[in-house]
Amino acid sequence: MTTAARTYEFLSIEKQDQVAIVTISRPEKLNALNHALLAELDGALDTLRADASVRVLVVTGAGEKAFVAGADIVELNTLDASGGKRFSEAGQRVFDQIETCGKVVIAAINGFCLGGGCELAMSAHIRIAVPGAKFGQPEVNLGLIPGAGGTQRLTRLVGRGRALELILSGGTIDAAEAHRIGLVNQIAAPSEGQTPIDAMRAAVEALAGTIASKGPVAVRYAIEAVVAGGEQPQADGLRLEATLFGLCFATEDMKEGTSAFKEKRKAAFKGR
Repeated sequence: MTTAARTYEFLSIEKQDQVAIVTISRPEKLNALNHALLAELDGALDTLRADASVRVLVVTGAGEKAFVAGADIVELNTLDASGGKRFSEAGQRVFDQIETCGKVVIAAINGFCLGGGCELAMSAHIRIAVPGAKFGQPEVNLGLIPGAGGTQRLTRLVGRGRALELILSGGTIDAAEAHRIGLVNQIAAPSEGQTPIDAMRAAVEALAGTIASKGPVAVRYAIEAVVAGGEQPQADGLRLEATLFGLCFATEDMKEGTSAFKEKRKAAFKGR
């Protein structure tokens, strides 16, 4: 495993084969988000988005207690209305970049996933959690509402009724309930001799490796069709799907994939 050249105060980035692992690291604050961390994450995403050797991104939190436990409440307490809006817009911008970066992003949820942490996880395309993870949008407990996409992405993932129940109650749910309502894709239950964190890492590694072996252009177009198309009326989404499907035929990857199928061999995709 090799580490990316740039050093960050609140992040670490490791690359293994075609997978980049971004670890949010403010363990003394349970990896809480602040302006400085969001700015670092924004810059890191720009770099990784442009790195053709990276096909899958994994986002996780340092330690075994928290993925991201929320926003930094001490910092929030210093903001006025204008500052609050800027903080919301910063979080929305970074999380939008995650959702639309053109690479698959997997959230590896290793503990508390609350507030801004839940919003970060929801901007990923796939979420895998340890059994002990906790989820929620507890902002109303602070006299706030979710501000980094929670009112929108949670509704789209689990439906209006469940989203409103979670947001208005300010309560938390466990990983099993999050999986039941569709907030989590997988719970990585440990086998004998495994810790929950090890089980989660193994599940993430297996899925990331599978996705990284697929055609990168097709993966990017599939994300665009689902994310962008899902925001449009179905007829418009279908038109977008047909356009992207057609564009696949102009790629070397499509020729390689179909040729490999005919020749009964593994495809060697180049991402073009």
